[in-house]
Amino acid sequence: MNLSLAVASIFLGYILGAIPFGYLLVKVATGKDIREQHSGRTGGTNAMRTGGFWVGLSTALLDIAKGAFTVVIARTLAPDVPVIHALSAIAGIVGHNYSIFLARRTPEGRLVLGGGAGGAAALGGATGLWPPAGLIIFGFGVLIFYFVGYASVTTLSVGALAFLIFLVRTLNGTSPWEYMLFGVLAQALLIWALRPNIKRLREGTERLHGFRARGKETPQPPNP
Repeated sequence: MNLSLAVASIFLGYILGAIPFGYLLVKVATGKDIREQHSGRTGGTNAMRTGGFWVGLSTALLDIAKGAFTVVIARTLAPDVPVIHALSAIAGIVGHNYSIFLARRTPEGRLVLGGGAGGAAALGGATGLWPPAGLIIFGFGVLIFYFVGYASVTTLSVGALAFLIFLVRTLNGTSPWEYMLFGVLAQALLIWALRPNIKRLREGTERLHGFRARGKETPQPPNP
């Protein structure tokens, strides 16, 4: 393994993941700073709330694409090193959640990096590692969103489903075990990013969507 190419692959994965498509599209469409709206995240859900359906959909698709391309870059630079493929995809999620392009200081002087929760980037990473995984995760994600009713639970399912898919493929000898590492690390990043949502789930105040939201009103915190 060429160490410099491996490091370059992971670094480029981060930079690609850090491109804040939600921030850019919302800014162009509405003039608003998505970081100041609703959840403050830059992913497709908040982009849809802030800029409308097409802005949200475009954001989600671009975030999935950049996640997938982190693996394309990794396979180009380190074609025979599956752990680098997995880590480059993880770097894309880290970049999405903590974008260097959205760095700013809080009123207290603390440096923060804006970003999303990582669901679409994780879906893209899984798709890059094995394209059918993206279709499987997306299909289950739609069912979870509409029948469970929580966008946060849908996002949390991405890493878990990726791990299960690559576990099965590892056991039957069709995928390297390193791809399971992607599922584990992706799930850890999603859980960390969604800590406020998990707290609201426990309190019963998380926003409902899908079929369960029909005819129901869920108490909402001041800044969901």
